[in-house]
Amino acid sequence: MSADARLALLLDAPMQSWGHASRFERRTTALHPTRSGIFGLLAAALGIDKHAPDEANRLARFAPLRLTTVTLPRCARGQRGAELPIVRLEDYHTVGPREGIRRASGKVDRDATVQTYRHYLLDARFGVLLDGPPELLAELAAALRDPVWGVWFGRKCCLPAAPLLAAGPAAPEEAWRELLRRAGLSGTENLADFDHVRECGPGEPGADSLDDSPVGYGRPIGERHAPRWIRRLARGQHGRT
Repeated sequence: MSADARLALLLDAPMQSWGHASRFERRTTALHPTRSGIFGLLAAALGIDKHAPDEANRLARFAPLRLTTVTLPRCARGQRGAELPIVRLEDYHTVGPREGIRRASGKVDRDATVQTYRHYLLDARFGVLLDGPPELLAELAAALRDPVWGVWFGRKCCLPAAPLLAAGPAAPEEAWRELLRRAGLSGTENLADFDHVRECGPGEPGADSLDDSPVGYGRPIGERHAPRWIRRLARGQHGRT
């Protein structure tokens, strides 16, 4: 196996939610899977405890992995070729903690409730390409086949509707073709035929930054993530498999 192996994941579920700027009452979702969300899923499969003292060291092993996410459209049943648009759902509800709500003044209001707005993606389907050391990818593949803890797509209610592991570790092109076939496609498509997000350097034209590279899920808010640089490419733009 070459030094540049690939693991391919198929993210297929009725609902997905990939928060990267969620705070307090409003929990939004990105339109593509985040590095934090994917690595959190892998950490759960491996049994990495976010409260364990070695959590940051175990997550640091993921640093060499390069992540590309691909939007794989769904087609409406009975309408050949008609793609279903990704729909954003907002779930509104209220929460009343037993211990009450602590106000900015420090006072605890035991009769208060909090309004929350949680966003989900409907009719979304993604492919995830993980490129990196073959030994690490083989370990991750084994964990996904027999996870220590449950895996989901951003939130516990977003359970996979199909087997998560699509291919690999394998040569990059081989894993890409198998992912396409698992998604019901011909297997001859190129990456440029799909909307996709790939990681890049900060000086690359069109580069944008997201604060979604996990450092430690158990750390205080504001210390859990580091920035990474990405490019969002619409179908038809140059990409590499």
